Formats: sequence, C-alpha cells, structure tokens
Amino acid sequence: MEEAQTFEEMGLSEARLAAIEAQGWSIPTPIQKKAIQPALQGTDVVGIAQTGTGKTGAFMIPSLEQIEPGGGLQVLALCPTRELAQQVAEDARLLSRGTSVRVADIVGGVNYDPQNEALSSGYEVIAATPGRFNDHMERGNVDLSNLRVLILDEADRMLDMGFRPQIEDVLRRSPQSRQTMLFSATMPNGVHALALRITKDAVWVEATPQGTTAEGIEEMVYTVKPGKKPELLMYLLERPGWNQVLVFTRTKAGADVLRGHLEKAGVGVDVMHSDRGMKQRVRALDRFSSGSIRVLVATDVAQRGLDVEGISHVVNYDVPQDPEDYVHRIGRTGRAGAAGNAVTFVVSTDLGFLRSIEMRLKRKLPRESLPEFDYAQGGTSKATLSGRPRRTRTGGGMGSKSASELSPEELEALLNPDS
Repeated sequence: MEEAQTFEEMGLSEARLAAIEAQGWSIPTPIQKKAIQPALQGTDVVGIAQTGTGKTGAFMIPSLEQIEPGGGLQVLALCPTRELAQQVAEDARLLSRGTSVRVADIVGGVNYDPQNEALSSGYEVIAATPGRFNDHMERGNVDLSNLRVLILDEADRMLDMGFRPQIEDVLRRSPQSRQTMLFSATMPNGVHALALRITKDAVWVEATPQGTTAEGIEEMVYTVKPGKKPELLMYLLERPGWNQVLVFTRTKAGADVLRGHLEKAGVGVDVMHSDRGMKQRVRALDRFSSGSIRVLVATDVAQRGLDVEGISHVVNYDVPQDPEDYVHRIGRTGRAGAAGNAVTFVVSTDLGFLRSIEMRLKRKLPRESLPEFDYAQGGTSKATLSGRPRRTRTGGGMGSKSASELSPEELEALLNPDS
C-alpha cells in the first residue's frame, strides 16, 4: 500500500480533517503515514515509535473514524501512567471536535464517581491506566461487549511496571473480533511475544530505529562534582534560550531538594513525582505548560506521557541507569520535528551508566567542560554565576586535551592515577 502524503489523501471524514487542521497538523508524521491507512481498514497494527513522533494521532485518528455515536464503549486505550492516559484522552477530545463522541480518562488518584458516570453513560472512548480500569471491571462498571478497538500504548513501559495481569484480564474480556493496536518505543522479547499473540495478521510499522533519539535534539554532557550540580544548573539557566526546562532527578527526595535550591535562587519551579497528590501533579503540569513557572523538576514519572509543547531543554540532573530511559527523557524536547536541547550531568560514579547509554546509541555524546564545575579540574577556582566560567586544558599525561575531549576512560585515569 502506498503511503498517503497528506491527511486529505487518507480519506478521513470532513469533521476529522477539520479537527486535525484546528490542531495545526499539516503533514502526517512518518508513523502516522505508516499506521493510519492500514488501521482505517481494520487491520491490526504494531507500531515501534519513540515519544514525540505523533504516535497518539497514529492510533487515535483511525480509531475515532470507526465510532458509532451512542454505541457505548468502542475505543479503549491502556496507558502506563496517569499523565499519559490524560494526555491521550485530551488528544482524543481535540480530534473529536465537531462530533458527538464522548471521551473520558479513567485513572487512579481521583474520585470514582465521575468515572462511574462516564462508564455507565457509555462514553465511546476511554483512556485508562490498567490498575484503575481493572478496579472498575471488578466492580461490574465496565461493558466491553461493543469494544471495536483496543490500544496498548507504551506497552514496554506497562510490562516493566508489572501491569501484565491487568492487561491479560482486559484481553480475556474483550471481544475476539476487536481490532488491536500495540505501540511501544522498544520491542524487547516480552513485548514482541505479546504483540504476536494478541494481534492477527498485523502490519508492523516503525518510525525510528530502536534506541535512537528524535532528530533535532542537540545533546551535551557536562562532567561535574556532585556538590556542584545545583550551581551548574543555575549557571546554565542564565544562558539565553533556557525558557522552559524539564529537569529529571533519580529520586523523589532529590527532586524536592533541588526544588528548594531553585526556589531560594528565585527560579519559578514546581515538582512532579509519585508522592505528590493528583491535584498537585496536575497543577504543576498546568503551571509548567502555561509558562507560569520556568522549571519543572520530575522523577521518571514524567519521562513518558508528558506532552508539553515548547520545552526548550531537558536536563538529566542524574544520569538515567537504563539507556532506554535516556531516550525517553530527552524525547520530551524536540517534539514533532521541533528543535530541542538535552543536557546530562555526569559525576565520576556515573561513567558506567554513560558508557551504557553511548553503547546503546552507538555514538559518543559530545562533552563540554566548565572547569569551575568539572570534577576533572581539581576545583581550584570558584564558580561565578554572573560570568562565563573559564575553560582550561588538562595535563598530567593526557597531552594538551581539554576535559571535553577526554574519553570516559581517560577521565577515570585522571581521577584515579594509581588505579
């Protein structure tokens, strides 16, 4: 089948085309070009796509085209996190403009009553987290008899989070005649086996090779002393263009501590992690999306599913321990073809994680050395936030290379000359 180059060539309804135009989407993304047409014909689809590639449109546009208003629950999208489910539901609402299709998100951490109402009233589209949706199934609130399309979004993440039993329960209760679409950023053995088992003669589509990052993202690594991380971040925030910054920490406690540092420095900041209540997380995301705060500090709860336009920079304040998490984190910037920037702070004990990331990416990440912060420079000068730190050359058997030109092994040798 020849791929359509425009949404108009796909044969979509006038209402759908108008909703797409209202979204500002002019040309389908690669994953949309590959997935929408077979899905419109009722074919099962397995999609391999990174975040920021337009995959929600790839599965939601054809799903909405199949809905009969008033026919009860017909499209169910299961997502690993509340934030992703809410974003998928919001996209579905926007793509349903001009129609009578009703959309709800079914997620944990909020009151059951509105969700009960949506399910009992037969909302046509539901985006849900597996845990809360299964709670409703156990309570007898869910009727899947008219389900036309079952979508598993971020399937790899859902399996990583232990949602396989809930997914299997939904699969058992769903009509065998349904259309199934499974989307995943990676395709490990468990996800591959699941995709083969639950789909029938599926079309497999891939937007980007596994383990690659979205185009248009400029990446940089800074080697830094652990105690200098807050000062380095403050220095970078003073650079032009650092307008909307998403910072990832490894722990919830680390996120809270960093928030305190930034607040004391007068930076507009909020925090997002699993210890925060649902209202607090929604408020933080709304403040960040609207631009009322400049920095959002988050744990990996936000690495997938957080869809905010215009994020200028993603900062890995702590190096992710899983190379795939690096890809997903930095995918929050440079979305849908826009330019973006990703910065990673690396302390000496993180070199192994950095090597794993580079091995997965099959390329070396560029380095920049700022001597006032760099653990390889001996810490002889004090950081100043008003002027650009000087750059120095390192000696000691490494020739005239700068720290940014040293390999991780050379940096290790420089720090531990007797090893």
